[in-house]
Amino acid sequence: MKIAVLGAGAIGAYVGAALHRAGVEVHLIARGAHLAAMREHGVRVLSPRGDFTARPHATDSPSEVGEVDYVFLGLKAYSYASSGDLLKPLLGPDTAVIAAQNGIPWWYFHGMAGHPLEGQRIEAVDPGGSVTAVLPMERAIGCVVYCSTEIESPGVIRHLEGTRFSIGEPDRSISPRCVALSEAMIAGGLKCPVEKDVREDIWIKLMGNVAFNPLSALTRATMVEICDHTDSRDLVAQMMAETLTIARAAGCDPQISIDKRIDGARRVGHHKTSMLQDLEAGKRLEIDAIIGAVVEIAELTRVPAPTLRHVYAAIDLLSRTSLVS
Repeated sequence: MKIAVLGAGAIGAYVGAALHRAGVEVHLIARGAHLAAMREHGVRVLSPRGDFTARPHATDSPSEVGEVDYVFLGLKAYSYASSGDLLKPLLGPDTAVIAAQNGIPWWYFHGMAGHPLEGQRIEAVDPGGSVTAVLPMERAIGCVVYCSTEIESPGVIRHLEGTRFSIGEPDRSISPRCVALSEAMIAGGLKCPVEKDVREDIWIKLMGNVAFNPLSALTRATMVEICDHTDSRDLVAQMMAETLTIARAAGCDPQISIDKRIDGARRVGHHKTSMLQDLEAGKRLEIDAIIGAVVEIAELTRVPAPTLRHVYAAIDLLSRTSLVS
C-alpha cells in the first residue's frame, strides 16, 4: 500500500506517522519550516497514548511521489478546487481520495440511488463543478475525523484526544478499498470503522461544528463559555435542531440527542474552535462546508432554517471583512 498525505499538517502528519509505523509506504507533502523539520528529524508525535517518532518520506513535490493507492487530503475544503496541479501526479487509474474535511463534502448526494436529490451538486462546496473536475466522485472515500491534534512546533505533533477516523463509500457499499485502508489505520494504532452510511457520522459531527464554530468566531468565546451562557446555549440548541431537521429531509436520521451533543462539547472545556483559531491567525474561515452547505441543503429540501440563515449571514460578513482588513 502506498499513501500520499497531501497537506501534512497537524492531522495529516499524525495519520501519516501512524500509517508509517504500521509499515505502510507513506509520503508526506507539506511546505515551509514544518516540511524542513520532518525531513531532518521525522514526525515527532506527543500523545497521552505514548510518544513516538516516525520517519516517512517528506517532500513539497508530488511528482517525486508518483501514483499512489490512496491520497489522504489534509487540506481545507476551500482548497480542493485549486489543488489539481498537486493532485495530478499522485492519481493513477484506481487511486482513492480520502477527504478528511469538516462539514458537508462535495460528493454528498453522489451514490444515493433512489433519492430525489441523487447527483445534485451543492454549490457551496462545489462551485460550478470546480471540485468535481479535480476530484471525480468515483475517487471519493468519505472520512469523519474524531481526533484533535496541533502542530506544537515544526515537525512536532501534539495529539490531544481521539483516534477515530470513520470512513465509508458514498454509495453505502463496504468496498475492498475501504476495508484495506481501515486495516492499515488500525495497524497504526488508530480507530477506523468502515461505516455503511458515513453520512450519519457527518451530520453528528456537523451538529457541533455548525453551531460552535461560527458562534465562537463571532463571540471569541470558548466552547464551555458558549455552553455556560444560557442564551447562547439555547441558540446552539436551536441551530442543532434545525440541522437535524435538514439532515432528515436530506435522507439521513442521526441518532443523537441535542442535550447530549451540547454536554459533550462542554466537556471539551476552554477550547477554541478551529474557526476561531483561523480568525485569530488571519486565515480564511471554513464557512462554506460547515454552514453554507447546510443552508443550501435546507433550500433544496424546503426546510425553514431561520437561525442557521441568520448566523450564516453574520459569519459570512465577518469572513469577508476580516479578509479585507
